[in-house]
Amino acid sequence: MTEKEQKLIFNRWLEQHKALVFKVVRAYAVTAMDQDDLFQEVTIQVWNSVPAFRQESSVTTWLYRIALNTAIKWMGKERKHHKQEALESAQSVLHMSDHPIDGRLTWLYEEIHKLDEIDRSVTLLLLDGFSYKEMAAILGITESNVGVKINRIKKHLIARSEKINHYGI
Repeated sequence: MTEKEQKLIFNRWLEQHKALVFKVVRAYAVTAMDQDDLFQEVTIQVWNSVPAFRQESSVTTWLYRIALNTAIKWMGKERKHHKQEALESAQSVLHMSDHPIDGRLTWLYEEIHKLDEIDRSVTLLLLDGFSYKEMAAILGITESNVGVKINRIKKHLIARSEKINHYGI
């Protein structure tokens, strides 16, 4: 694969799937600076993985694996990142939108961020409509384990939202 082909694929993937990347970044990094750092880490990993993509899964599944694994490793490093030069083509998609963010969405991301790493990943995959089988393949757990986790996560989030609604927190 030539560098030009790699760049075309990379840019297309980021443009088509930037919402996926932003979701993972927001779920794993709280501050804007950390989000920028994690976004950069994910885009570097995506860039490096383009030549290895063998189309054995969908691009979406491939990108989720990359984004989630990168985010989990990033968190394990206790946010001590190596300074790396930003990929120029990734900078244009870094800033999502000028539209105001719904407070409920902010609350949801805050709650997702409080979950452990695997539950966070399950939640993001669920929100994007992945099947239990796809989630199990991406995360390396069984389908029944995915089901149990989803049930517990839903109960937890419902209980948290009821507290807020009941107490006005």
